[in-house]
Amino acid sequence: MAARAPFADWRVLELSNGIAVSYCGKMFADAGADVVKIESAQGDSLRRRSAGGPAGALFGYLAAGKKSVTSGGQAEIDALLAGADLVLTDLTDGWTLDEITAHTGASAVVVAVTPFGTAGPYVDDRVIANEFILQALCGSTAGRGWPEDEPVQAGGQLGEWLAGTFAAAVAAATARHAARGGRGEVIDVSTYEAMVIAMGGLSAMSASVLGADSLLGRRSLELPSIVPTADGMVGFCTITAQQFQDFLVLIDRADLLDDAELASFDGRVARRDEFVGMVTQWTQSRTTQEIVDLAVAFRIPVAPIGTPEMLPKIDHFVERGVFVESGAGGLQPRVPYRSDAMPTRPPGRAPRLGADNGRVHWPPRPAPPHGAGADALPLADTRITDFTAFWAGPVATQLLGALGADVIKVEGVRRPDGMRFSAGRPPSWDQWWEWGPVFLCSNNNKRGVSVELSTEAGRAIALELVAASDLVIENFSPRVMTNFGLGWDAVRAANPRAIMVRMPAFGLDGPWRDRVGFAQTMEQATGMAWMTGHADGPPVIPRGVCDPIAGLHAAFAAVAALVIRDRDGSGMHVESTMVEAALNVAAEMMVEYSRNGIQMRRNGNRGPDARPQGVYRCRGDDDWVALAATDDAARAALARLLGRPDLHDGDWRERPDENDKLISDWTARQSVGEAVEALRAAGVAAAPVTPAAALLSDPHLHARGFWETVDHPVAGSFLCTGMPFAFLGRPRRWIRRVPPLYGQHTGEVMTELLGRSQRDLSALRESGTVSDRPAGL
Repeated sequence: MAARAPFADWRVLELSNGIAVSYCGKMFADAGADVVKIESAQGDSLRRRSAGGPAGALFGYLAAGKKSVTSGGQAEIDALLAGADLVLTDLTDGWTLDEITAHTGASAVVVAVTPFGTAGPYVDDRVIANEFILQALCGSTAGRGWPEDEPVQAGGQLGEWLAGTFAAAVAAATARHAARGGRGEVIDVSTYEAMVIAMGGLSAMSASVLGADSLLGRRSLELPSIVPTADGMVGFCTITAQQFQDFLVLIDRADLLDDAELASFDGRVARRDEFVGMVTQWTQSRTTQEIVDLAVAFRIPVAPIGTPEMLPKIDHFVERGVFVESGAGGLQPRVPYRSDAMPTRPPGRAPRLGADNGRVHWPPRPAPPHGAGADALPLADTRITDFTAFWAGPVATQLLGALGADVIKVEGVRRPDGMRFSAGRPPSWDQWWEWGPVFLCSNNNKRGVSVELSTEAGRAIALELVAASDLVIENFSPRVMTNFGLGWDAVRAANPRAIMVRMPAFGLDGPWRDRVGFAQTMEQATGMAWMTGHADGPPVIPRGVCDPIAGLHAAFAAVAALVIRDRDGSGMHVESTMVEAALNVAAEMMVEYSRNGIQMRRNGNRGPDARPQGVYRCRGDDDWVALAATDDAARAALARLLGRPDLHDGDWRERPDENDKLISDWTARQSVGEAVEALRAAGVAAAPVTPAAALLSDPHLHARGFWETVDHPVAGSFLCTGMPFAFLGRPRRWIRRVPPLYGQHTGEVMTELLGRSQRDLSALRESGTVSDRPAGL
């Protein structure tokens, strides 16, 4: 019998007018769910979105395979609500949670994705916010650019896509639990909180853990990063000291290997013109392909800068079949996870408005009998062996752990998670490997064990863990697990019910298979960087968001695999690549080019949803206000505030540079607080361009319980990012176990879970198979 898509019998109702919920719904439609959009008579606002050509390319990508019902007949809408397993909403078109939940069944899961969540000071104060304003608030914009320049947003509305992916992952796990006898939930997802975690949170966490010693958070760009070549542009990424030394050799400057100042980021900033000059002198004399080939040989992360025209021609994407024909013509990225045992739905056509009126009949679901674990967290009966490291993989397993899974994090004795050593304390500190801020904010709710996988004894322990687990998740480069003797064949032999989710940067096959890939490289290769930066400047990486997006897609794929296993009892092998997750959320520029020939590109702080929109310097050293006039009323109010009530819509549209000067003259006379207060009072969306460290005292985040206090045995007490959602009616506390010390739970897991004796444990310690301290430190 042919395998069925994971959510083939799920009913999903979507009530939305924007990217976040539409993408969440797309993820369920791709995985086989019956997704029905409830639209107003005017239709989803995305139907009218255009990049300069015919409207609807983005809508076609997001709505493919869905159905459309217009909200004219209340009885029909009420019946659909009563029959839905999952309701996704952004509470536009006048919908309220009370109105929705009044008609849903007892086991239905309702997910609301809104800018600030459903309650809190910013909601009560009616703070207006689009993506641009949220980026200013969440610490993202403040950190991007050079200190003397205007800070710049991340292009492509990445926060909306991020929030939709968070919503999909938590919705999938919760709806699966409800279908198995758990109770229904109302899940309150905050786009702002998702953006704090993924776009400003690393710098905020660094400030929380390290205080004044934090090295993150200052406005900067990477050095080296994106530079011109003889025929285009190329992007580098040198995360480690070794990679930077290899980079100097690459550009024929081995004479600088002993230059201690240049080896530090601060030193490169101080000598920025000199450094960029030497790099571009070398790159401009070579083609992009020549440079990529050389850098790959040096194991330096590198990528050509993806543009709308180039993406479908890149050899790796072509060989792997990453872009597929859409139902409406043109190309789009395929679903970013794959398994022979998990079919997904090929792209269809977007529905005509109201095409399915009167044609969708969902009888109410019988309430499943609540089991003993009805009130448990959705994944309370799931165990995960977690071989992930750095950020993307740990984000996936941390989310699953927050939802109740028992996550056992495995770190090598010789090669622990590299994030332990990143941006924390110097080696002169005792237990300095326990201070990495990124490690501390992405490894909560896990038990930590040390196992040297390169030994036979270590491999045996790993396979015992696999045998006791439901999920096995790893994000090594493709050869590593096979070299350890822990490939899919070994996992399946140890546990036929195990689901193995692999998260390679570029995939398990293809020309780029063995390349080193960090988030920066993904952002360069997929078009995210092409869409970020000032119109007259080079592309700029958004910085960071790629890792969480990859992790969340992998978590969604893991839950989808569990749903299939619930049906047929067998495990499976799943590939969920970082680069394809990034391509899915950067898809607008690809589908606009493929369907309409429109070459979207970066445009500074301007954007599609507001006019004017920008950041403007205020009175003070480096104080900026972000504002966005999202409708005619806001533009009229702004004109009055500037003392120019004569300005009309045509003036705002046709003279953007003059208008920016007018606004800058006004903001220069205000403190940032005065400017924000005056703009908000007039009905114009506005926010301070907030430094990431200031998020730690944000009143809205505190009022909602977003920050959670961690009492760590080495790093002490600090505020930590939780999850960007709440289950309404339940206490909000996602961190139940603080991030583990290195090897902290090795003895507990070995004896209590694997049944090893204390004598065995002592022998393993003596042989170096397990340890309480990383080797060589």
